[in-house]
Amino acid sequence: MKNPYPLELILRPVVHNDVAPNRELYLNRELALLAFNQRVLAMAEDPQVPLLERLRYLCIVSSNLDEFFEIRVSGLHEQIRQNPEFMEIDGLTASETLNRVSELAQDLVSKQYRLLNREVLPALRDQGITVLMMAMWDEEMTHWAKQYFKNEVLPVLTPIGLDPAHPFPRVLNKSLNFAVELSGKDAFNRSSTVAIVQAPRALPRLIRMPSHISKYEHSYVMLTSIMQAFIPDLFPGMEVHGVYQFRVTRNSDLYVDEEEITNLRTALQGELSQRHYGDAVRLEVSDHTSPEMTERLLNEFGLSEEALYRVNGPVNLVRLMQLPDSIDRPDLKFTAYVPGLPAEFQKTPDMFKALQKGDVLLHHPYQSFNPVLEFIKRAAVDPDVMAIKQTIYRTGNDSVLMDTLMAAARSGKEVTVVLELMARFDEEANINWASKLERIGAHVIYGVVGQKTHAKMLMVVRREKGEDGKSRMRRYVHLGTGNYHPKTARLYTDFGLFSADEALGSDVHEIFNHLTGLGRARKLHKVWNSPFNLHGNVVDAVRREAELARQGKKTRIMARMNSLLEAKLINELYAASQAGVKIDLIVRGVCALRPGVPGLSENIQVRSVVGRMLEHSRVFYFLADGAEDTYISSADWMDRNFFRRVELAVPITDRKLKKRVIDEGLKLLLSDNLSSWAMDSNGHYTRRKPSGNRRVNAQYQLLSTLTLGFTEEHYGKILDDTAHANAEVEKLDVEAGLTALPAAGLKDGVDFQNSAE
Repeated sequence: MKNPYPLELILRPVVHNDVAPNRELYLNRELALLAFNQRVLAMAEDPQVPLLERLRYLCIVSSNLDEFFEIRVSGLHEQIRQNPEFMEIDGLTASETLNRVSELAQDLVSKQYRLLNREVLPALRDQGITVLMMAMWDEEMTHWAKQYFKNEVLPVLTPIGLDPAHPFPRVLNKSLNFAVELSGKDAFNRSSTVAIVQAPRALPRLIRMPSHISKYEHSYVMLTSIMQAFIPDLFPGMEVHGVYQFRVTRNSDLYVDEEEITNLRTALQGELSQRHYGDAVRLEVSDHTSPEMTERLLNEFGLSEEALYRVNGPVNLVRLMQLPDSIDRPDLKFTAYVPGLPAEFQKTPDMFKALQKGDVLLHHPYQSFNPVLEFIKRAAVDPDVMAIKQTIYRTGNDSVLMDTLMAAARSGKEVTVVLELMARFDEEANINWASKLERIGAHVIYGVVGQKTHAKMLMVVRREKGEDGKSRMRRYVHLGTGNYHPKTARLYTDFGLFSADEALGSDVHEIFNHLTGLGRARKLHKVWNSPFNLHGNVVDAVRREAELARQGKKTRIMARMNSLLEAKLINELYAASQAGVKIDLIVRGVCALRPGVPGLSENIQVRSVVGRMLEHSRVFYFLADGAEDTYISSADWMDRNFFRRVELAVPITDRKLKKRVIDEGLKLLLSDNLSSWAMDSNGHYTRRKPSGNRRVNAQYQLLSTLTLGFTEEHYGKILDDTAHANAEVEKLDVEAGLTALPAAGLKDGVDFQNSAE
C-alpha cells in the first residue's frame, strides 16, 4: 500500500513555520492547552492527592484559564478582526478554533465547579475546614457577617446607579463586581433600575470566621458571599430584585511598536497602565443571574453568548488558593521534604575550589536552589571577583538574588544585568528592579528589542593565581533551564549546571557581548544558541539520527520540553520516524505533532507528566552513533524560542553528570506509569496504568533519592495508596463511560486507521 505521507510532502522547503496548513499533520495549539488543563484538573479529581492539594489544583486550573483567555483567546479575536481567513498550521481558522475552544472550555469549567461543590468542599468540611456559603449561615453567622460588612466593607464601597449622568463604569480586568436589579425612586426622584458595585481590590477575598461562631476549626467566608448578602443595604428605600456577581476577562497582551520606540522601559510603562482595560474576551456570572441582566452585561462588553460562563460558586476560584497556605494541616498536604545538596559542595564548601575540580549539576526542586544564591553571595563579597553578569527573566518582587547583585555593585564590582522587561506579567516587577539597579551603578541592559532574552545564564569573572604563580582571569558559569526565582525553584523541575570549563565560559562571555554590545555573532565552541543556530543544530541532529537509521545503525531521540509547535522540526521528526528512528517525547503541555500515525509517526511516542511539581526542564538527547549527545536548554521547540528569543542549549559532557541527566531527566519519566499520560494521534490523552507489580512515579522516586526527609517508606506508601486510588478511579470511569480526555484536534478528528488509542 502506498504511503500517504511521502517524504516530499513532509520535507518540503519551509522558512521558519511558513508551511501549508494541514490538519492531518498538526494539532491545534489552543485546544492542546485546554487538554493540558484537563490533565491538571485530573490531579484535583484524584483521591490519592491530599485534600488541600486537590483544592490547590482546582485553583491552578482557574489561574491557567485566566491567562489562556487573556492571551490566547484574545489573540484569536484579534486574528478574526485582522485576517479572518488565515489558517494556522493545523488547518483551522481563528473562528473555527474559537468555536471549539468555547465548547471545551465550558465543559472544563462546569466539571471544575461540580468537583468543587460535590467533592472537595464537602470533604474539607468533614475535616473541620469549611468555606461558608450564604445558604449555610445560621442566625449567629449572619449577624457576624453583617457586622463585618458594616465595619470593614461598607465604608469603602461606591455604588453606581446607572443613568444618563452615571454611565456603565470601567471594569478592571478580572475584578469582582456586582450588578444589582432594583426598582423604586431615590432621594432625587430618580428611577434607575440597575446599579453596579465594584469590590475594591484592597479588601481581602477570604475572611476567617471565628470558630466559636462557625463551630468549625477552620472556617472562612468569601467576600463574594458577604457582599451578595448585604449589598441591598446600599440602596435604602429601593426594592432590590437581584444581586449578581460578575467578572470580565480582558486582553492583557502588551503591544509595543518596536520600530517606533526610543526607550523600551518608558514605552512599556505607558502600556502597563492600560493592561487592565483591554478588550473583553470572557464574561463570568453567577448561575442565578437573570437573563435580562446577562444580556445587558454582554452588550456592555461587546461579547456574544459563546463568551458567557455561568458558574455555580464564586466567579474567581483563584482566591481560594489562600486556603491551603493558611491552614496548618500537614496531613492534608503533600509530604514535606528538604531539598538535598550535591556531594561536591558538601565535600568542598568553597564553591570556587569545588568547580575547579569539575562541573556540578543541580536538579531542582529535589536539590536545593541555595547553592545558586550562595554562589552569588560569595562572589559579591570575594575580593578576587572582578565582575558578575547575569540574565534575569523572572525573579519576583522580593528577591535575595537581586539584593545581592545590588550589594555587589555597591562594593565596586562590575555588575551587568540583562533584564528582560517583556517577561509577560512580570513587566512591572522587572521595571522596578531595573530602576533600583541603575541607581546604584549596575549596568542594566534590556536585551534586544524583538528578541526576548529567555536564556538562563550567570557568569562570575575572578582573578586567580595559576600553578605557575601568574595571575589570570577565570570564568565561572551557571547555566540552567529555569528562572532565577527561589520560589518557583521549589515548585518547578529544572536542571542547572555549574562549570569552570574554559570553552563554556568563553561561549557565555561571547553571548553577553551579543546582548550588551554591537557586532556580528561569532561561532561558539559548545553552546547552541538562538536566534542563530539552535534551530539549525537541532534539525541537523535529528537528520543525523535519520541517516544513521538508514545505514542500519542503532538510533534514538529523547526530548523533554514544555511545548512542541515548530512545524519544520515536527516534519523532521516525522521523517526520522519514517527512517526507523525511535523517538520518545516528553511534552508537558502543548504538542502539535501527531504521534503513532501509520506511515508517518508510528515510531514516535508522546508522554505528558503532570504531578506534584510542574515539569519545566528541557532536555535533548541524540544517540549520535554512541556518543549520546545530551543538552539541557532554556528553549522549548517553538517558533518563538528558535527565532524570536535569545536561548541556550548547553551540552553535558561530564560522563557521570550526563548519565544523571539521561536517567533522572528522561528515562525515569518515560518509565512513569502513575502520573504519566500517553497521547494518541488525535490529541487524546490516556493516563498510563501499571502492568503487573511495576509501579513508577518519577517525581516521588526522585524525592526519595535526592531529598532529605522523604524516604523510601514514603514512596512505598504513596505507591500503595495510588494503586488503590487508581482502582477506584477506574471503576468510576467505567461506570461513567470515560476512557480518555478530550482531543486537542478537531471535534470529529482525523480518523487514522490503527492509530494509538
